[in-house]
Amino acid sequence: METPLIHWQEAGQPRSARWRSERGAAPPQQVQLAKDTTPADTVYRAACEGTAWLWRGDFHQARQMLQALDRRLDRVPQRNQRRAPVAPLAAGDPAAFHRHRQAQAHRARVLGAVLVALDAEQVLDLRRAPDVREACNQAWGPEPVSEASVVSLRELLGITSAHEWRRRGVPVPALGASIHPHYGVFSPLRGEYVALVAEAPLPAWGPDGGVAFDIGTGSGVLAALLAQRGAAQVVATDLDPRALACARENLERLGVADQVQLVAADLFPEGQADLIVCNPPWLPARPSAPIERAVYDEDGRMLAGFLAGLAAHLRPGGQGWLLMSDLAEHLGLRTRADLMAAIAAGGLQVLGRHDTRPRHAKASDATDPLHLARVAETTSLWRLAPVA
Repeated sequence: METPLIHWQEAGQPRSARWRSERGAAPPQQVQLAKDTTPADTVYRAACEGTAWLWRGDFHQARQMLQALDRRLDRVPQRNQRRAPVAPLAAGDPAAFHRHRQAQAHRARVLGAVLVALDAEQVLDLRRAPDVREACNQAWGPEPVSEASVVSLRELLGITSAHEWRRRGVPVPALGASIHPHYGVFSPLRGEYVALVAEAPLPAWGPDGGVAFDIGTGSGVLAALLAQRGAAQVVATDLDPRALACARENLERLGVADQVQLVAADLFPEGQADLIVCNPPWLPARPSAPIERAVYDEDGRMLAGFLAGLAAHLRPGGQGWLLMSDLAEHLGLRTRADLMAAIAAGGLQVLGRHDTRPRHAKASDATDPLHLARVAETTSLWRLAPVA
């Protein structure tokens, strides 16, 4: 695939560099140069109209520009009601949720309009800039050092933040250890679903000691937990190369790599298992970037595929564990009847359900536009088996 380039004028000369966008956005067609004295109102108005600003000056001033744009976006309801964020969203109103997503997309475009340049060695070309080389190499891979590039400052800050999470790790009490998530891989910050897997009664393992599948393994946290709980073999699948690399590193760090086979697959691997666990994205909406695919599953494709194929991949007496929040139901994106119909259509029955309430910070954040849905949210582990 041809590398996209971003073009601009500087000192009367045409310039270009490699364009990087984790969201898959096309290079901006209009690029202006910004410096420490460029007014935030000027940047904001032009960014709303599609102009990007390549920062030349001080790194900390660039960060302050992002904060200034963020404040102006929060003042939009007083200036233009058409762009007002929906806060809080009325429960059961899918139209309100989609307006909220549109407001999120607008915010992302405006904040993504502040750009920074990296030289061929991935060094930031700004005064007082931090060393981002290791973070960039971890996110983008150890590419040959050959060309300069341009990236949005907001995305670069996300990369450096993810680098710190990877370095420090995320404690997972149910695992008794930490998981080190890679950039772009879902982090197990919401530990309640992991606790459900740690506490649910296991089906009887087969004579070979038990085989478990972890569908959509991500960081590998559930695969590691299944290995800890006694599965002799765990087959963990994912399509994302970043996720497979992340899971491999975590499984090795936790000392269970010999029990877990990682497979690049869409949903199920070959064969059958005593236990099949899946934690699909909980909201049936279109992701606006690859990094959102752990949260948004367009048309509920992964959920539907898991339920449709589960029975055929279970050994006699086996179970499937579906980990789901009912947040989509409170937002009006899916009904409980829809879920039950999909379970029945897959030739499955519900053996039991284990519920917990979320304990993460957003669950009690009254300023979150999804607050009304979050306060009613329940996370469940559905134990499923083929209809006899």
